Amino acid sequence: MEFKKENIDLRSKIWPVSIAPMMQWTDRHFRYFMRQITRKTLLYTEMITTGAVMRGNREKLLGFSEMEKPLVLQIGGDDVKLLTECAKIAEDWGYDEVNINVGCPSDRVQNGNFGACLMAKPELIATAVEKMRQAVCIPVTVKHRIGIDDLDTYEDLANFVRIVTEGGCDRFMIHARKAILKGLNPKENRSIPPLRHEEVYRLKSEFPNLIIEVNGGVRTLEDISVHLQHVNGVMIGRSAYENPFLFAEVDSRFYGEEVKEISREQVANAMIPYIEEQVQRGIPLKRITRPMLGLFAHIPYARLWRRFISENAYKSGAGSEVLKIALNEIHIKTIFDQHQNIPA
Repeated sequence: MEFKKENIDLRSKIWPVSIAPMMQWTDRHFRYFMRQITRKTLLYTEMITTGAVMRGNREKLLGFSEMEKPLVLQIGGDDVKLLTECAKIAEDWGYDEVNINVGCPSDRVQNGNFGACLMAKPELIATAVEKMRQAVCIPVTVKHRIGIDDLDTYEDLANFVRIVTEGGCDRFMIHARKAILKGLNPKENRSIPPLRHEEVYRLKSEFPNLIIEVNGGVRTLEDISVHLQHVNGVMIGRSAYENPFLFAEVDSRFYGEEVKEISREQVANAMIPYIEEQVQRGIPLKRITRPMLGLFAHIPYARLWRRFISENAYKSGAGSEVLKIALNEIHIKTIFDQHQNIPA
């Protein structure tokens, strides 16, 4: 295989912790918000199809701020030529990596002949990786399931990875649940098929030169620590929006960074200038605050925060004052409870 000169001996970087690409969640507002909490965690865009990249509004689809980096563009498609063109576009736009989606099980994605169903076509993915690597200098990686339908044995998984590796891919993100393409919807595919983390561990042991990341069922920092004893990286999905402040310790604990302790209130206040700028540009407040609803998860007044934001962010003309009032309400109740000596 002939790669660009710059790509010779180029290996993907190891990221101990990343946040999974999630449709309707990991947009630029979510990413900007998460950067107030963690600067080192690798972030992904939502999956964007090759057709959308080629024909859509690229500023709307691909635009991001430097604050969001390091950042990966995840693309979905099955046309090698289009995937290659999208990789070039990703590099031109300044993305740090490009990732191929081979894990989404939705009917819409299957009808487009990409996502998880492409696990049945490892040669196509290998060819796509090869051509993309020839065209760009940024890493090209693959996110996939542990298996699909009847292609669900460890041997099937290892065969997929081995073939795609021949195309030059050296980093794989593996959702440790199989995808059942007929009979389960995407939400059910995130919970009903059992987790099989041990098979991802085995894959790493049998392919020690590859960078292997595990995804699925990761809820706590302790979970991350356990997985990192077996694989190179851990990708977190739902917990990132259910409990985003979980990531407040990631930079120090898993990246060895010296960071100042930050509070949830400080995170919310740091978002106010961004909110004011975005609202001025015509972005509805509810779109910006949606990823912030879980900021106070698992602590007193979390319900107050969620309810106040949800009930007021959608209103016409709503702006940063919604956050300011919500924070003030929490502050007042905290002082009152402390004064009354009521345990929080």
